[in-house]
Amino acid sequence: MYIDCDGIKLNAYLDMPKNNPEKCPLCIIIHGFTGHSEERHIVAVQETLNEIGVATLRADMYGHGKSDGKFEDHTLFKWLTNILAVVDYAKKLDFVTDIYMAGHSQGGLSVMLAAAMERDIIKALIPLSPAAMIPEIARTGELLGLKFDPENIPDELDAWDGRKLKGNYVRVAQTIRVEDFVDKYTKPVLIVHGDQDEAVPYEASVAFSKQYKNCKLVTIPGDTHCYDHHLELVTEAVKEFMLEQIAK
Repeated sequence: MYIDCDGIKLNAYLDMPKNNPEKCPLCIIIHGFTGHSEERHIVAVQETLNEIGVATLRADMYGHGKSDGKFEDHTLFKWLTNILAVVDYAKKLDFVTDIYMAGHSQGGLSVMLAAAMERDIIKALIPLSPAAMIPEIARTGELLGLKFDPENIPDELDAWDGRKLKGNYVRVAQTIRVEDFVDKYTKPVLIVHGDQDEAVPYEASVAFSKQYKNCKLVTIPGDTHCYDHHLELVTEAVKEFMLEQIAK
């Protein structure tokens, strides 16, 4: 199915719990940079939530997966607009009791920002390996392993998979102060991060877990950015956290 976002079609998957309840909570799940909603770690979280009675709404962001838009044109602002449209869609579903939000990597950063904007709606937040350092390194002149003059941003950058990314991505990222969004969200937060993450510094999650007012950090020992070794520890942490939230 598709969710409309100002004329942009966002590919989405709505998965219900197996017992098909009349009413249940729902968790929005957002993939990462260069990713999509059918990746192994995204589906694992979706299936875990469905098993404990939580519906899930996975959405491909602008320029990713099966959604409209070109990868090279995507920015964090476009992703935030997409997520707000997904939340609006979720709010109209008559079976939904509460709305939660999870995201991986750039999706983790995006839901950190979106949850602060939708803090009256999002009951709890789950950033997974969140790439929360993107705005700061964009301001210092480094992104995707490339160094550049942050005051003279190139028109194009190369992503690690060979695709191009326009300079507007950097211009947008430089304006975002993640700390301001973290301060605004005071509801429960679970951050899950592997301590051998090769793409996003584990230390960033440690720092933000301390800044959040109500946050639990679960470290996955020896694991990578996409949890290649211990995905079951990730899903167990998500399950335990969500069961606590549902019981409240």
